[in-house]
Amino acid sequence: MIKTHNPDFVQDIREKLERQEFMKLLGFHITKIGIGSIEGELALQDIHRQHLGFSHGGVIATLADIVAGFAAGTLVPKGHHVVTAELKVSYFHPGVGEKLIAKGVVIKPGRKLYFCEAEIYVVKENNAPLLIAKASTTMAAITPNNI
Repeated sequence: MIKTHNPDFVQDIREKLERQEFMKLLGFHITKIGIGSIEGELALQDIHRQHLGFSHGGVIATLADIVAGFAAGTLVPKGHHVVTAELKVSYFHPGVGEKLIAKGVVIKPGRKLYFCEAEIYVVKENNAPLLIAKASTTMAAITPNNI
């Protein structure tokens, strides 16, 4: 079972989200915060699409990075942070639909490194969400002294 080192992790994550200007620019919103897990949604607009009308790969990778990073962030002690050390994204389907759903989980926490996964789904009309990408990430813990 994954444990957090911060009993106030939900409030701390919400405060960190307030400072995520790039996430706000995209219009991405976190919908669920759990121990070692985060979920969020993005209503797709033209600015999120590439020239064929698919969700841009960079948008998908960004959402995977955000949810994996904040999933790891739920586990670190108060005042500590995580940054991305590695991100690999596999794309399965074009993201054509009304919104993207991103889910991030920690699969192996450590003292300095957190191994995470993210899944990105597209929702189109009344269809069930379709998995369009999966990412594996390594998040590195940053102590207050290292910032």
